[in-house]
Amino acid sequence: MSFLSRPSSLSHFLIAYPSLRWMPCQSWGFLRWPGLDGFMRLLVVFLLWSMLSEIRFIPSSSMYPTLRVGDRIIVEKVAKSLNLLALLACLASASSALSFFPFYRKLVYTMLIASYYIRSPAINDIVTFFDPTQPSEDTEKNVFIKRIVAKAGDFVEVNNGLLYVNGIPQKEDFIAEPPKYTSNLARVPKGHVYVLGDNRNKSYDSHFW
Repeated sequence: MSFLSRPSSLSHFLIAYPSLRWMPCQSWGFLRWPGLDGFMRLLVVFLLWSMLSEIRFIPSSSMYPTLRVGDRIIVEKVAKSLNLLALLACLASASSALSFFPFYRKLVYTMLIASYYIRSPAINDIVTFFDPTQPSEDTEKNVFIKRIVAKAGDFVEVNNGLLYVNGIPQKEDFIAEPPKYTSNLARVPKGHVYVLGDNRNKSYDSHFW
């Protein structure tokens, strides 16, 4: 699962949150720093969070206009080596450490609730994944970022500039332009999802695979 780092919702949260509003000068308690114990807790959170997430840059226009070339995103690492116990450990540490920084608590909890360790991928989620057509022996893996448009068991086709899922045309006001290609009706296999780029005519995605 991906979290956009563009300023929209995050900046509004930081500006609107009461802890960050201007305070009278007679109250300087918010400038106090936590002691060694607090810094150790923050270090634990940082190490655990680095195991669960990473920052990536958008290299192409396949997700335009939602994501532009050069945008930075925070992505969650979902792998067999990382499990729910690691996420719960991060949550427990964050709950303790963020008591010193309450204005970050809501942001971190929101990210944890959205985690794929808590829920399954959903329609319209933006996800990153390795190129499924790349040989497994390649050492450098290509990473794609696309939008989920259908889940396992759904029937998908593109025709007359519209995406159809289970025979229903989808309303997509986030795409750059209607697709100029057509794709035959296909059923999404079990354990898979169907992904497309928002810039439909300039995206290497499930309609090729």
